[in-house]
Amino acid sequence: MTSTLDSADQHAAEVPEYPMNRAEGCPFDPPPHLRTMQREAPLRRVRLWDGSTPWLVTRYDEQRSLLADSRISSDPTNPGYPAPAPISDEHSEGSPVSFILMDDPEHARLRRMVTAPFTIKRVEAMRPFVQRIVDERIDEMLTADEPVDLVEAFALPVPSLVICELLGVPYSGHDFFQRNSKVIVHRDSTTEQRSAALDTLAEYLDGLVGEKLTDPGEDLLSDLAARVESGELPRREASRMGVLLLIAGHETTANMIALGTLALLESPEQLAELRERSDESELVASTVEELLRYLHITHNGRRRVALEDIEIAGEVIRAGEGVIVPNDIGNRDPDAFAEPDRLDIRRDARHHMAFGFGVHQCLGQPLARMELRVVYSTLYRRIPTLRLATDRENIPFKHDGSVYGVYELPVTW
Repeated sequence: MTSTLDSADQHAAEVPEYPMNRAEGCPFDPPPHLRTMQREAPLRRVRLWDGSTPWLVTRYDEQRSLLADSRISSDPTNPGYPAPAPISDEHSEGSPVSFILMDDPEHARLRRMVTAPFTIKRVEAMRPFVQRIVDERIDEMLTADEPVDLVEAFALPVPSLVICELLGVPYSGHDFFQRNSKVIVHRDSTTEQRSAALDTLAEYLDGLVGEKLTDPGEDLLSDLAARVESGELPRREASRMGVLLLIAGHETTANMIALGTLALLESPEQLAELRERSDESELVASTVEELLRYLHITHNGRRRVALEDIEIAGEVIRAGEGVIVPNDIGNRDPDAFAEPDRLDIRRDARHHMAFGFGVHQCLGQPLARMELRVVYSTLYRRIPTLRLATDRENIPFKHDGSVYGVYELPVTW
């Protein structure tokens, strides 16, 4: 006769751990276990580091529905929130990332303070600046000894220079903030290491906000400093908003540039078409959207907790139960995208969820799209013989990070 304890232990053993290992399959594809779950059921329990078992949502329709549902919360202080690490690491009083971990109306109030620079009109006004940066970095690559690491020489500097310009952060400090950013997004960083890196960056941004109070410029930190001076925003909140934008503004785009280049190099016919027709804005735009769908580089899943009971897909998510939405597998749902595992730069993929969905979708998506369009329309045209300088097996992928990509990408031409 099986005891109740034995049955409970068996049930716990059957709940898979999350996150899952992408390394066992194609480096561009979601983990195979996620594919199995998507076929079998749109909602399933998974086990986290703390033993909790939130719901994992793997199908596109259910993901969009939940991300747009006001009955689920992004606030990690709510009981049942499926934190990817100890809660003190993610939402301490001084946490610089609390802006995106709030619910409306406070989330909306703070978000409105930083939306202006990311409007399509303002972003398009930056296009000549971005084009100049891209061309300058390519000029430097072409004069360097081959092979060149595309990450160090191009993919990381381009978005770093752009976000520094937008925020009003001196690019001379790029080694400092990139080093701390790596600690923050590395999955194996300890609570103490991540907190120390966040505190270091918060102190740095606080100093810059202080400088903008007395010597403002035409940048986002100066805008935030003006709100501090008017009493609309505490200075601490302004500095942690700056940290959030600084990290998000270069980490994700840098990884998309390098990983997208690798994906295109491994699809030479499509790369040739893009290179030959790089002046066609529609093809460049569809390439960007398809790469965002196909690669989707944020791998912790969007985390939520139910505030009320929610009935969906034949299940009931009870109030206080956690929800994880891994958009990488949602973007590979065959009900939303035909032949989802095939890269097709002519696909209409604009409905992907690489930037999330609902009120918390990525604030900087217009800037990211513009940067990627400039990169993908310029790099392969100016270096038409660009190719890998090593075998794919030798490329170090970021399986240990919450932002996916490659640590280096040796190329030649």
